Amino acid sequence: MISVAAHSSKSRQMRRKVVNGVMLTLSGLAAMLVVAPLIWILSYVIRAGLPAMNSTFFTQLPTPVGVPGGGIVNALVGSLITVGIGALIAAPLGILAGIYAATNPNTPFGMLVRFGTDVISGVPSIVMGIFAYSLVVLPQRHFSALSGGIVLSFIMVPIIIRTTEEMIKLVPKSLREGSLALGAPEWKTSVSVILPAALNGVLTGLMLAIARAAGEAAPMLFTAFGNPFMNTDINQPIATLPHTIFVYAIAPYQDWHDKAWGTALVLIMLVLLLNILARLIVWWRVRRLGSVARS
Repeated sequence: MISVAAHSSKSRQMRRKVVNGVMLTLSGLAAMLVVAPLIWILSYVIRAGLPAMNSTFFTQLPTPVGVPGGGIVNALVGSLITVGIGALIAAPLGILAGIYAATNPNTPFGMLVRFGTDVISGVPSIVMGIFAYSLVVLPQRHFSALSGGIVLSFIMVPIIIRTTEEMIKLVPKSLREGSLALGAPEWKTSVSVILPAALNGVLTGLMLAIARAAGEAAPMLFTAFGNPFMNTDINQPIATLPHTIFVYAIAPYQDWHDKAWGTALVLIMLVLLLNILARLIVWWRVRRLGSVARS
């Protein structure tokens, strides 16, 4: 009986090891299938866009058709302006709405915020561009960087709300209860206690929202519209990196196609830097909090 039980136990252990090995192999293959298209796209864009890179590409304005050289400095500045306007609008709205949705999940307004967030996050960006065109461009009677920033804020807000809500939910309830027990009002507890505890995740969500909005081209067609010259006036049309890629890519000129690949590489690098910056901010805050706890 003992030998039979021992043999049965060994067979079960062997079967578990085999199943574990098979599942780990399948998981690794699935991960490779997910990462492979990303590596393929990055390698292709780098190979096609790197030849267009030079010092003038980042410091000069675009040149007319047939004139070699030129750069995308106007699009770089324009993207910084429009994305900055969008972040200034979306960050406070998204964070405050996310805090409310997390601390009041069962109230009618809290459920409405979550439902509206899910709906807005599924709306195509080109529809948001048409909405911003009707909301801002038509009353102004001209395209502008301001309208581009507003439509980018529409794209950022759902991401910020959702990430803020999830990060707030991870904060221990004892922190909130302790603050309320000491006599702090609800709003001060949320701003001074709960939000700092979840700040790592909130900042990461903000960076991801900015990276998501920075690559949108369709809304820019209806709002910022593009500008071949340098412009810093938010009430005038302005060039952006995604719109520049679109214009260069559909043109029948090989020189513009090369510049489109170079601009695409710049945009990918900027998005990658934003994601790295988000990770560095989280790492720095975790290390800082750890050093404070040890001291």
